[in-house]
Amino acid sequence: MSNRLSIIGIVIAAILFVVYQASYVVNAREQAIIVRFGEIQDVRTEPGLFFKVPFIDTVQFVENRALRFDLDDIRVQVSGGKFYEVDAFVIYEIIDARRFRQTVSADIQAAESRLRTRLNSALRTVYGLRGFESALSEERTSMMREVRDQLRPEAESLGIALNDVRIRRTDLTQEVSQQTYERMKAERLAEAELIRARGNEAGQRIRAIADRQVVEIVSEASRDAEIIRGEGDGERNGIFAGAFSRDPAFFEFYRSMNAYSTSLSNSGTTMVLSPTSEFFRFFKDASGVAPVGARAAPGTPVTSSVTPPVVEPVATAPAEEAPAAEAPAEEAPAEEAPAAEAPAAVPAN
Repeated sequence: MSNRLSIIGIVIAAILFVVYQASYVVNAREQAIIVRFGEIQDVRTEPGLFFKVPFIDTVQFVENRALRFDLDDIRVQVSGGKFYEVDAFVIYEIIDARRFRQTVSADIQAAESRLRTRLNSALRTVYGLRGFESALSEERTSMMREVRDQLRPEAESLGIALNDVRIRRTDLTQEVSQQTYERMKAERLAEAELIRARGNEAGQRIRAIADRQVVEIVSEASRDAEIIRGEGDGERNGIFAGAFSRDPAFFEFYRSMNAYSTSLSNSGTTMVLSPTSEFFRFFKDASGVAPVGARAAPGTPVTSSVTPPVVEPVATAPAEEAPAAEAPAEEAPAEEAPAAEAPAAVPAN
């Protein structure tokens, strides 16, 4: 009885082992390749439980999802001779597991190695056809498309579909960065000089306009001032002429008093005057007429420590008003007497 149970247990275990060897499970992230004696018998891409010939068929699993590999620090040269350091990456998926098994024996590392070599070559080709600024401009998108198109035939030959190729980083090398900095600095300095020159030009133009306006304003003000001064002088002369026409004797006396005040107010100058000088005639008589016989002996000088008289000009009355004066004829020229007898000044010792 115990032997029978042992045999039954062995049979059941053998059946379970055979069932285990004959079945396999494919999940949603994998593809299964059935190989018999090195030949591909079938490819399973749908998830589920499947069976194979035990001990004869083998199952090889490959990825059934998007994969990525990176290419870092690639030194590429542009058409101008300068160099960039470029990082790129590729997103791909295996769409033909049979071909993938036939070309690279379903080895992902081998497939990525071949794609990496082809990507390096495509990047150098695309960058070499363009100038220095292209990789940093809007043209970068078209460059990535060109790299993808050049890489696609190689990927298809491996049973791989390229979903995307991206240039992650494009940096200048150290020496090119310094050259670029110097060039940008020179451009900014030139632009600053241009702006400064335009500012100086505008400043000079504004200053010239302001100077011209100042000259015009000053000229107009001077003209108006001269006009007003002339009108004032004319009005003053008219007032003097009217006063003279009303009372010539008093006007002559008033003018002589102003001359005395102006001449005798300051000392320090010696004047030699004759006693009969017309300048002192109002000292002798209030009417300005010196008495007969009051003349001194000829040649007798009179010394006085006074300043020379300053006689202001006296406006004459208009011709039509001259007859209005009733002063005697012999007194009419009295207002010019001080000027006619101007004494010679002798400096004080």
